[in-house]
Amino acid sequence: MAAYIFRRLLLVIPTLWAIITINFFIIQIAPGGPVEQALAQMQGLDSGIMERFSGGGTEVELDAGQGDVATGYKGSRGLDPEVVEAIKVQFGFDKPLHERYFDMLKNYAMFNFGDSLFRGGNVIDLIKERLPVSISLGLWSTLIIYLISIPLGILKAIHHGSRFDIWSSAVVIVGYAIPGFLFASYLLSFLRAVTISVGSRCAA
Repeated sequence: MAAYIFRRLLLVIPTLWAIITINFFIIQIAPGGPVEQALAQMQGLDSGIMERFSGGGTEVELDAGQGDVATGYKGSRGLDPEVVEAIKVQFGFDKPLHERYFDMLKNYAMFNFGDSLFRGGNVIDLIKERLPVSISLGLWSTLIIYLISIPLGILKAIHHGSRFDIWSSAVVIVGYAIPGFLFASYLLSFLRAVTISVGSRCAA
């Protein structure tokens, strides 16, 4: 048993490497690329994001053709070429592909995920800030799942083939068919309505 667990743990490393490698090359070959996508997103946002690249105090030029001539990126239209170059440097596009790949692996191994472009902070700090909420949700959801699934499985095994078994199986199948985000939206709406109803009764 211990040897099996050890082998499974060893498989985590190549699995993570394969996932990271596939994601890296998908991003690199995606139409437009991350630089083009970042430029396109910046077109509709305020100047605060551009100030993070241009130094915070420089004025951004809005010459419609200047960005295209200087950088070759269609999404750079209306942006200062220095801002575009800063974005390329942040994403590592000033280096060859193999250097970007090995730099990414080295940074990931050191838990250095860089800075968030739109949050304006270190990714690790953002993860630490939101990790307690994620852990709490994960623990509560796991507890609820086991509190429901274990008794339900025992009852279905005892009453196998009965109406209860058939109807509970139908409910489970329908539940699996509903997308998680849709079910979560319905549940939030239901709980919000119940909370408002209970609150109004208590106030009365």
